[in-house]
Amino acid sequence: MELYRDEALLAVHKPAGLLVHRSPIDKHETEFALQYARSLNGGQHVYPLHRLDRPTSGVLVFARDPEVARTLGLNMMAGEVEKQYLAVVRGWPAASGVIDYPLRDEPEDRRRKHEEQAVRDALTRYRTLATTTLYVAIEKYSTSRYALVELEPKTGRKHQLRRHMKHVSHPIIGDANHGRGRHNRYFAERFGEGRLMLAATRIKLPHPETGEALVISAPLEASFRRVLSIFPDLSALEGPVT
Repeated sequence: MELYRDEALLAVHKPAGLLVHRSPIDKHETEFALQYARSLNGGQHVYPLHRLDRPTSGVLVFARDPEVARTLGLNMMAGEVEKQYLAVVRGWPAASGVIDYPLRDEPEDRRRKHEEQAVRDALTRYRTLATTTLYVAIEKYSTSRYALVELEPKTGRKHQLRRHMKHVSHPIIGDANHGRGRHNRYFAERFGEGRLMLAATRIKLPHPETGEALVISAPLEASFRRVLSIFPDLSALEGPVT
């Protein structure tokens, strides 16, 4: 779904399960968000300004020419681009906080996992928007706690949000690599499908031509909204949840 378009930029909503571009993750995949954006651009090449993991849904921005891509790349390196995500996590995090935890690079090609990788600074801010208790025994307790959190990555490391939430013992629901299998299975069975409960809902960047702040938001997918039914009160949550 197209979210925004002007002479410089094109933004789309990437559904969960779709790769941004061709990748060693799945050499047999034939559909990519890049192809869709290119078709919206009249078949002309577009330049992705950032990445979203395959299982993550949400706003994805492309530049429509290489000079715009270069300018916004510099903006991102300077910390002038802000991204917000929503996630459903296991447990109840603090009301707000900062996760400052360096992460080792993860190579795109899994055959290189045995090679030594650099460790880089990684910083994520979070805010808890809602909490709930389900009266189901998934692990050793008779009840299970979950929270809806807003996440703001201040660095751009691979799988940063997923790895950071695991680090603070609040893994994201549906995360097959960094989450908790029993909780993932419970949500998949209850809602009839499994997905990573992580969505890129908002990006704020300086427009490459005017310098003015541009905010682009993406609605939540139906599969995400269904899971939010576990939270009895989301009145404090604004924006894409309707």
